Amino acid sequence: MRKGFFILLVLHFSVFSAFSIPLEDIISDDHVKQLYALERGRIMEIQFKNPAPLLLPDAGGLRQAVTAAQGKLNPNIMVETLYLYLKPEKLRSDAAAWDEEQKLNVFNHLISISSLTGIEYYSSSRGSMRTFYEFSGIIDSPQTKKPLADPVFTQIPAPLTLYARQKDLTFGDNIYKYDVTYSRDVIFFIQENVTALSYGIIPLIRSGNLHSVLAVIDCGNSILIYAISMVKTLSVSGFHDRIGNSFSNRAEAVINWFNNKLQNGL
Repeated sequence: MRKGFFILLVLHFSVFSAFSIPLEDIISDDHVKQLYALERGRIMEIQFKNPAPLLLPDAGGLRQAVTAAQGKLNPNIMVETLYLYLKPEKLRSDAAAWDEEQKLNVFNHLISISSLTGIEYYSSSRGSMRTFYEFSGIIDSPQTKKPLADPVFTQIPAPLTLYARQKDLTFGDNIYKYDVTYSRDVIFFIQENVTALSYGIIPLIRSGNLHSVLAVIDCGNSILIYAISMVKTLSVSGFHDRIGNSFSNRAEAVINWFNNKLQNGL
């Protein structure tokens, strides 16, 4: 299983290049200014009907992967987030990327799917914080669902696929596939739902109709995190706005989780 591969999260990352990528090379000048101006350093977009990415960085194979997933899915809900993480002073550099030990630490933190258990998100409908994943853990396959420990690597592996069982207090107990790919510029995770997601007794998202991507790009003095959830839902009156708001709040929860991982992994 350590040789084969979700979280999570959402939730694809570029911390594995020999050199970092200038932030201005992969997103617009306006977005750069907004990220540095915002206290929390994040921008979010929610779209319905015929959405198209508005915040997508042009790094590595990220754009191609997101565009391919969008074309396959034809989503009617799209939630995007850009987040800027400023590195600790001792790790800032305009040219050199992280060393191999730092990359490996971050990578192993990112695939610690079990650590998503118990994270919280803000529930707009309840007006309060709520548990996101009551349970999150790696399994061997969607068929046998045998629990496995989070993999830990001694060197950065080839592209991987992992399966996870995650119990969500909104959409129930489900199985997800997580694919992780990295290139010189970017590493990114793609999460896809293997089982259908239901809201109570209402089936809202069929198997394979949720694709989430989490991308991390080393930009020298900072790390750019891009998250996108693309959803094709059944046409249930009144649910599109609720689902869009739910996924935006969930994206923020995953980014907060990842932000904590970065702080602990550097």
